[in-house]
Amino acid sequence: MPQESPEPEIFDIAVIGGGAAGSLAAIRSGELKKRVILIERNDSIGKKILITGKGRCNITNIAPIETFIGKFGGSGKFLRTALFRFFNVDLIEFFKSHGLDMKTERQGRVFPVTDKARSVVEVLEKCLAGNGVKVMYNAKLESIKTKDGLFRLELAGRRTVIANKVILASGGASYKATGSAGDCFSIAAKLGHTIVPLRAGLVPLTTKEAWVKDLQGLGLENIRLTLECGKKRLVSEIGELMFTHFGISGPLILDLSGEVVVLLAENKEVRVLIDLKPALTAEQIEKRMLNDLKGPGRMQFKNVMKGYLPQRLIAVFMNLAGIGLEREANQITHKERRAILNLFKALPLTIKGSLPIEEAMVTGGGVSTREINPRTMESKIVPGLYFAGEIIDGCASSGGYNMQQAFSTGHLAGESAATQGK
Repeated sequence: MPQESPEPEIFDIAVIGGGAAGSLAAIRSGELKKRVILIERNDSIGKKILITGKGRCNITNIAPIETFIGKFGGSGKFLRTALFRFFNVDLIEFFKSHGLDMKTERQGRVFPVTDKARSVVEVLEKCLAGNGVKVMYNAKLESIKTKDGLFRLELAGRRTVIANKVILASGGASYKATGSAGDCFSIAAKLGHTIVPLRAGLVPLTTKEAWVKDLQGLGLENIRLTLECGKKRLVSEIGELMFTHFGISGPLILDLSGEVVVLLAENKEVRVLIDLKPALTAEQIEKRMLNDLKGPGRMQFKNVMKGYLPQRLIAVFMNLAGIGLEREANQITHKERRAILNLFKALPLTIKGSLPIEEAMVTGGGVSTREINPRTMESKIVPGLYFAGEIIDGCASSGGYNMQQAFSTGHLAGESAATQGK
C-alpha cells in the first residue's frame, strides 16, 4: 500500500511576501523565538526594494512622526502606534547594528552610505538566516483556509503550509514584475475583508497638450507646481519635473499624482501650472527682461530667452505666448510681455489621466484600516491574521515615507503575532 504523505510541519507564523514589511515581520517574529516561514513568490527577497530610490533605496525620512502621519492623509492616524513602536531612528539603528550605516540627503531622505539598495536586502537576508526563519522561494499563495484554529495555506504546485498565525505582507498591485501582483487582495476579500478600490499612487501623468512630446526627456529643476481643480488649489514645494512622450513625471508630479488620480476618478478637470521661476516675482522678471530687450542691434527674442529657459523649451514657450521665432527683441509689445510673464509663473497643462497602476511606484487603496487593529495590525475579522505594508489602504508622497510604513507595520505585526495568544 502507498504510504500517506505526512502532514506538513506546523509553523508558529507564516509570513506572505519578502518585501520590506514581510522581511521585517519575519525577522521580528524570529527574534522572539518563533518558528517562522517566509513565503516569497520570487527567487529572492526584496525585488521592489532593489528598484526604489533609483536603485539606491530611500529607506526612510528624518521628519517627525506628525509629518509622517500627515503624509498619509486619512490613513495617517491608523499608523501612529506602528510608527511610535518602530520609527526612523529605530530603523536606522537596526541597519547600523548589522553593519550598514545611513546618510541623510536633501528633504530629509535617508539612504544607505553604499548608495546601493542591494546593501539593504543583504542585511535583511542575513537577519532572516540569523533568526532561523525558513524562506520558501518561488512559492505563489493561492488560498488561505482556516480549520481547527489553524491556517492552511495552499500554494501553487499543490504545496501546503500550515501555521498558527499568518501575516499578509504581499504588497500592492504596482510593479508586478517585482511580485506585487495584487492577488492577495482577493484572498483577503474571501476571508471577509473590505478592499478599498485600488488606485495608482506615485505615478506619471498624461496630458492633453501634444507639445510635451517635443520636450520628451527634458528635465526642469527648481520649479514649483500648482494643482487646480475647481476651487481646489494645491501648491508643491520647489523641485523637479520631467517631460515624457505622454505627459509629465518627476518627483513633484509623483507627489501630486495621488490627489490627481482621485480627482480624475470623479471626472473633474485638473490643471497643473508650472512656475518656472519660483524664486522671482513677475515684476522682478519683467525688470530684468526690459534690460535684456534693450540689447545690441536687431537681436532675436529667442536668443534673449536663452538666458531664461532651456534651449528645447524656448520654441514651445514662444509658440504658447503667440510670438514668432523670428521676432526681434525690440519688437516685443507690452501685451506680449505680459503673456510671457504669465507663462513664466503659470505654464499650463491639462491632465487627462495617469499611467496604469501596474506602472505606479505604490498602490493606493487596499485592505480597509477600519478592519485592522492599529495597535497590533491584527485583523478584526479573522483572529490570528495580520497585515503589514502596502496591502493596507493608504500611501504617501515620495521621500521614504512609504518604506518606513512598510518597515513599521511589519515590525509591529511580527511582534504582535509572536507575543499574542497561542
